[in-house]
Amino acid sequence: MNWKKLLTLGCAALFAAAAFTGCGGQQAATSSSSGAAAGDKIVVGLDDNFPPMGFKDENNEITGFDIDLAKEATKRLGREVEFKAIDWSSKEAELKSGRVNVLWNGLDITDKRKENMLFSDPYMDNRQIIFVKKGVTDIKDEQSLAGKAVGTQSASTAEEYMDGSEFFKSKVKEVKKYSDFVSAFMDLENGRIDAVVGDEIVGRYYMSKHPDTIDAVDVAVGPVSQFGIAFAKDNQKLRDDVQKVLDEMVKDGTVAKISEKWFGKDITLKK
Repeated sequence: MNWKKLLTLGCAALFAAAAFTGCGGQQAATSSSSGAAAGDKIVVGLDDNFPPMGFKDENNEITGFDIDLAKEATKRLGREVEFKAIDWSSKEAELKSGRVNVLWNGLDITDKRKENMLFSDPYMDNRQIIFVKKGVTDIKDEQSLAGKAVGTQSASTAEEYMDGSEFFKSKVKEVKKYSDFVSAFMDLENGRIDAVVGDEIVGRYYMSKHPDTIDAVDVAVGPVSQFGIAFAKDNQKLRDDVQKVLDEMVKDGTVAKISEKWFGKDITLKK
């Protein structure tokens, strides 16, 4: 076989290989852009100091109610999951940029957030209530916070409500904002603030670990909200895939079991 024939055969083989690779590459890109191909990693963004929804345990492992839900859901989807701690005040930017695919961490569904994110169906109710130091009796409702220093978490539903409230702007001595609720509760215990306004579920979990220092004022502050899972606006397929398996988990009792593990009873919403 002469060199010209070898060159011709070689070029033909290279062309075929390039064509095959090109088709495969195009298919892979299509799967990736949908954010739904089986086997693709789902990156879950969270505040890793938000017990009992998502937090680091004594072994520095991320755990919690939402973590267990996400692990089971991604397992059923046949996809790997990565939990990524983010600055919660920048959560929408993290989601929009694609650095995370999902926000799954006790996130309240609000009309304002719906403008920039897709949400799953709500899976749990959540109230904002007042927490005080054990033995405090002069704080009984929202109005009694007048003249007090109140703490909350930055970028939380409680902060959003207080920022829009004329009462908190004009009557409350100070609204101190923290990177997480745990820091706010620690300042409450140490007497640096008079009260914390925040998620009932998170606060009561903290109370269960500090029964001698914190009390709850069982009165809602602002409207009652609901937790949902958030996705980027252009990721409808991932939203629908996760919703489908979450519905299955509700029907077969898995969600109820996870709730009982963390809260002692099933407090999730049913359709």
